[in-house]
Amino acid sequence: MKKISLIILFFTTTIGFSQEKDSTDVTYKKRVLESIEVDFLASYYKQDGVHSSVSGGMGSEKLTDLASNIVVAIPLNDDDVLTVDLGISAYTSASSSNINPFNSSGASGGDDDDDDDRRAPFDGPYGTPWQASSGASAQDALTAVVVNYSHSSDDRNFIWNADVAFSNEYDYTSIGFGGGISKLFNNKNSEISVKGNVYLDQWRPIYATELHEYAKYGNTFQNNGFFSGVTILDQNGNASTAYLPSDFTTWNSTNRNSYAASFVFSQVATKKMQFSLFFDILHQEGMLSTPYHRVYFADKANYYIGQAQYIPVYETTQNEGVYQLADDIERLPNTRFKIPVGARLNYYLNERLTVRTYFRYYWDDWGITSNTASIELPFKLSEKFTVFPSYRYYTQEKSKYFAPFETHLSTEKFYTSDYDLSTFDAHQYGFGINYTDIFTNAKIWKFGLKNMDLRFNHYDRNDGLNANIITFGIKFVQQ
Repeated sequence: MKKISLIILFFTTTIGFSQEKDSTDVTYKKRVLESIEVDFLASYYKQDGVHSSVSGGMGSEKLTDLASNIVVAIPLNDDDVLTVDLGISAYTSASSSNINPFNSSGASGGDDDDDDDRRAPFDGPYGTPWQASSGASAQDALTAVVVNYSHSSDDRNFIWNADVAFSNEYDYTSIGFGGGISKLFNNKNSEISVKGNVYLDQWRPIYATELHEYAKYGNTFQNNGFFSGVTILDQNGNASTAYLPSDFTTWNSTNRNSYAASFVFSQVATKKMQFSLFFDILHQEGMLSTPYHRVYFADKANYYIGQAQYIPVYETTQNEGVYQLADDIERLPNTRFKIPVGARLNYYLNERLTVRTYFRYYWDDWGITSNTASIELPFKLSEKFTVFPSYRYYTQEKSKYFAPFETHLSTEKFYTSDYDLSTFDAHQYGFGINYTDIFTNAKIWKFGLKNMDLRFNHYDRNDGLNANIITFGIKFVQQ
């Protein structure tokens, strides 16, 4: 779903294939892009953790994702380039599967609440936040397409571009458009870029099973649908009819709109050093909460479905058969303002080694601040092979709306137990290898192989989340 897609996008962007600007003054107008270029990109991502936001900040975060992109850049004439980026990402997720964690007994089959049709050696439905359910929300696919058109002036000192984007998954659709301008001066040693984007998104909300049924049947939900004939347990494991998630209401408006402006200044400082400064402004409005993230209140009694013997070990992996019913979903403000600012510095040490550094500071009006620092050391083994050891450090201060599992109070206006909004530190270690053939000697049909890129990254967060990703890219140029 949306957040997962965003996580995968963050990692897959570690692969880059870029064109070098020609800074040599010539007496003729060189084409911006000589011939058609085609990039094939693929990644495999796997993570695990113990703070599932679907289960209220506690439970398995196991997830795997396989993503692929094809990017085709087409020169329309000497000055104009059309680029089409088509991608698809397919994932399986233990966390998302627990939107409905229960087996089929008592389930309201045929509804849109991701019913799980398993049977277990237990007379009644059961579930656990530590294991995946096999409901429809256990897997999903994201498809996305971006089309970009760019035009360069005759002297190549002014470039403008416009783009449109579309993406869709089971519960979310996004439409975007934007554009930008770049101005080069000082013999192309300096560049200023300004870009703006707008994304108009639409949720198709999926709610946790117990809240879905309450919204559908009201105060009589325990005698209808999923709950018909199902025993609800209290904290002591006794049957109870007192569960009533009266704090829950469905969303009336399901739009999410995002507006972004970016400003970049780049400068070739010396023959060996280049730096850039960037500043972004982002504003979001609409449904900024995720509708299937449960929240549990400290001042509300606990109720469960499943096997009573697992209630005392509910928050441990020993829990194999009981699931706590939600008090509400996360509630966050319907606006968010973000400001990231940062810099890049690249230094050419010698013909074999370059140092690439990056720093970013981030602030938003939800109370989150963060710092990111990274370094990459491309080392040229030969004319064709380059290796890329890298390291990235990230530290974040939590949102004022975050609290862990079962610590929020029902009197609060906004609340979430999503650990992406918590305080944490993260380390990412990476290594890659790149093959470049400037003469494109290897060929497939009418296309010559320009370069290949293979990278591995390991990510560790001090809240228990860890992930590995392998990314691969290959570029062909029409001969």
